[in-house]
Amino acid sequence: MIAGIVGLGLIGGSLAKAYKAGGHTVYGFDKDDAVLGFAHLAGACDGPLTDERLKACDVILLAINPSAAMEYLENIAPKLPEGALVIDCCGVKQTVCDRGFALAKEHGFLFVGGHPMAGYHQSGFKYSRATLFKGAYMILVPPVYDDIMLFDRIEKALAPIGFGRYTVTTAQKHDEVIAFSSQMAHLVSNAFIKSPTAREHRGYSAGSYKDLTRVAYLNPDMWTELFIDNREALLTELDIFIASLEKYRAALQKGDRNTMRALLDEGRALKAELDGR
Repeated sequence: MIAGIVGLGLIGGSLAKAYKAGGHTVYGFDKDDAVLGFAHLAGACDGPLTDERLKACDVILLAINPSAAMEYLENIAPKLPEGALVIDCCGVKQTVCDRGFALAKEHGFLFVGGHPMAGYHQSGFKYSRATLFKGAYMILVPPVYDDIMLFDRIEKALAPIGFGRYTVTTAQKHDEVIAFSSQMAHLVSNAFIKSPTAREHRGYSAGSYKDLTRVAYLNPDMWTELFIDNREALLTELDIFIASLEKYRAALQKGDRNTMRALLDEGRALKAELDGR
């Protein structure tokens, strides 16, 4: 199999390493030639993803920010052979899929929205690893939902990455749920660490601090774009969260033990239910 990987940071580098670990050919593109060179030296890719090599790829994966992914796709769309398979790996789907599906229809290739559900708080190729997505979920937003041959082709193309399960959904549903499951976690973590008390945490913190602050160390350029692109869904989740916090604050202010205990038990019970306990 020949895979074209666009963007060789944490996500793209891990994809490239997974394909190479499976004995496949990988051609890569990165806006930083030094990263591409390092990936080549590290054995993660076999050379640059040129226009000619694009035509030979069994799958092309876009592992860059949404706006950059669409700019790249617009550039290569006229050069792709009919039926070429392109899958993005962006953290939002509505804006990406709207443009991706339109370009695919215009130029005759296949575009599938994708979002691999694994990551790391550090970014860059040096933190990438072949097993990053092993057993992880892969979210797919296909152009149609009743094409068995398309799904079979997608699964075969992505098999070397080692995903454990696929979630097939719409772009709108993806963005609504991801606002809660991913974006809110990053936003809350980033806001939480801004307390002046954070500078005094050493010697006072343990697992809960590490869990809550891990993703505060994020890529601000990427997450700004993701938040703004998905702002309606994220604002909805943020409003729900703020309203919930106000209840805890009111109970604290009044010294209301019964309400506080009820709020805490409600959250505990819901977590237990969601975890199947």
